[in-house]
Amino acid sequence: MYGTTDFRKKYEEYANIVNNALENCIATDDKPGSEIYNAMKYSLAAGGKRLRPVLALAVCDILGGNRNDILPFACAIEMIHTYSLIHDDLPAMDNDDYRRGMPSNHKVFGEAMAILAGDALLNKAYELMISHIMKKEGDLKAYVRAMNVIAGSAGAEGMIRGQTLDIGCEGCELSEDTLEYMHRCKTGALITAAVLAGACIGRAAETEYEALKEYAANIGLAFQIKDDIMDVEGSLERMGKMSGKDAASGKNTYVSVYGLDKAARLLDRSVSAAVGALGCFGGEAGFLRDLALFIKDREN
Repeated sequence: MYGTTDFRKKYEEYANIVNNALENCIATDDKPGSEIYNAMKYSLAAGGKRLRPVLALAVCDILGGNRNDILPFACAIEMIHTYSLIHDDLPAMDNDDYRRGMPSNHKVFGEAMAILAGDALLNKAYELMISHIMKKEGDLKAYVRAMNVIAGSAGAEGMIRGQTLDIGCEGCELSEDTLEYMHRCKTGALITAAVLAGACIGRAAETEYEALKEYAANIGLAFQIKDDIMDVEGSLERMGKMSGKDAASGKNTYVSVYGLDKAARLLDRSVSAAVGALGCFGGEAGFLRDLALFIKDREN
């Protein structure tokens, strides 16, 4: 992992908090149909960077918020992200046999169960957030605002819009503007939701909220550009999934549109813009700055 020892330790601390919470989010029972829990847990426990929930926790911390209040939203975002990966891997979508170095959900449990596991994780995410809100008293606006941001980013105006464009435009030439819009939706929307959920729960001032929104938009774009570069330069061993599939499927990527060299320059520009957006936080935003550089230098 990129960065100083302090950054790595902090990242691992946040990831461990999330992993421990996720372990307790999905209960099992012995009633008929309980096999759905195995399929849900399989993908949720498969690891990954936990980037989105880490972002939510880190932003809330910087603003002096309560970790116990952001944690259900952070876990919900990871469930939504995991459901989207399960569905993306299906033969009708990206048709990927591996995810995070393991066989994809549908390769283990079958396509029907994989669809249901994704559906169940999406619903569980909203159950988790609503259950937490129901326990709170007083002004609930910050919590409802966080949930609204997450719901909007995951839906037809965000992640699903991006996936729709990604599938519908295979084999077609996209303009640079449409390419950026597609990836700001497909990848960037849920990353932005994680940052802004942390901002909501942390009670960010409006100027802080806008600065974090700008930061999130740029790291979301950087994350996708880096993914596109790794699809050309990476391997199954390093990435946990097959490389070269984007080109084989005729997908529009930053590499296919701009070439490797310019894609790398655009990656640098997005990371620099993300770091620049954090000026109002001073030294408090050191972890978020390092995280932007981690996105740029990651290998999986």
